[in-house]
Amino acid sequence: MNSHNNPTPVLEEQEQLTTAPPLYKVFLLNDDYTPMEFVVIVLQKFFGKDREQATRIMLKVHREGRGVCGVYPKDIALTKVELVAQFAKQHLHPLQCVMEEA
Repeated sequence: MNSHNNPTPVLEEQEQLTTAPPLYKVFLLNDDYTPMEFVVIVLQKFFGKDREQATRIMLKVHREGRGVCGVYPKDIALTKVELVAQFAKQHLHPLQCVMEEA
């Protein structure tokens, strides 16, 4: 028997299932020293919130101790936490930004 009719073996295609990367919630934490207006600026600058959304989140931080700024893949969440920390430090505010798995 001659195998010249089909010299290359055919591999069956298999559907690959990919899972979405885990997401992380980014929070701002309340403190007694950071001005509310600064928190609003942070929310607009780093999280793309409009003034109304930023004010709502800032009030939640003020009243409840923390507020969600957004939900992101790990690397983006970590970058946002670091950028907020640097910005707060540059402006001499103790504002803290943290992340936790969603």
